[in-house]
Parts: sequence; C-alpha cells; structure tokens
Amino acid sequence: MIATRFSVALHILLLVADESAGDSTSARLAWSIGTNPVVVRRIAGQLSRAGLISVQRGPGGASLSRPAAQITLRDVWRAIHPEKEKLLGVHRKTNAECTIGRHVPDLLRQRFDQAEMALLKDFATTSIADLAETMRRGPPMREAI
Repeated sequence: MIATRFSVALHILLLVADESAGDSTSARLAWSIGTNPVVVRRIAGQLSRAGLISVQRGPGGASLSRPAAQITLRDVWRAIHPEKEKLLGVHRKTNAECTIGRHVPDLLRQRFDQAEMALLKDFATTSIADLAETMRRGPPMREAI
C-alpha cells in the first residue's frame, strides 16, 4: 500500500494556500489533518526542500513559495516521492533457471514504469489552485458501492 504522505502533503498545501485558514503553524495544520505536528513538520520539510513552501519557526508558520496555480500534483508527488523511489516495487530474487521467473522482474518493471509515467502525466494537469477551486464548489459526490 502506498503511504498517505502524498495526501497529507496536499492537505498541507491546501491549508497554506487558503488565506482564511489563519496561521499555518504545524499545530494548526495537524489539527485539520488529524495527525501529530511532528508528522506535519516532517512532510512540510520535504515540501520546503522541493521549493513549494517557505517555513518560518514559531508563529509565522508556512507560506507558498509560488502561486497555487503553479504548483501541480506532480510537483508535490516528486517532493514526497523522489524519482529514485518507485511507485510500485518489484521483487528481484526470482529463480534465473525458471523460464518465467527470469523474465518477471524486467517485465513488471517496464509495465509499472509505464503506469507511473501515466500517473505523473495526469498529475501535471492539476494544480493546488484547481483542487482549491473544486473544494470551494462543494464536496464531491460519492458513488454508492
């Protein structure tokens, strides 16, 4: 299962982008997200190192480093998941003597990389501002299962 760091990072950015949210301290952000401020500070550090937010200690909190319309989901994904970190892992210790086993890792890696490229291509088309606008229009309708 993929960790929830990406969704928490998006939540942080939506809060920081929303000027009505008040102060953007780790305690305030953690309250909204429903997590510990340490988790917020860790993820905010990744966002800061990626140049997406600026963080001031104390009451200053965080602010966007550029307009929300210029921060895409792809930018956030890469801040949280560096390029060397693959979305889907592949087991590598297959039996080279097996006619299937010796081909599975490369076969799956190729397919998984294609899926990740498609995901990132889609993420590049949505910005934090787009998410904020969708949120302002009202909650999304959930389909019945």
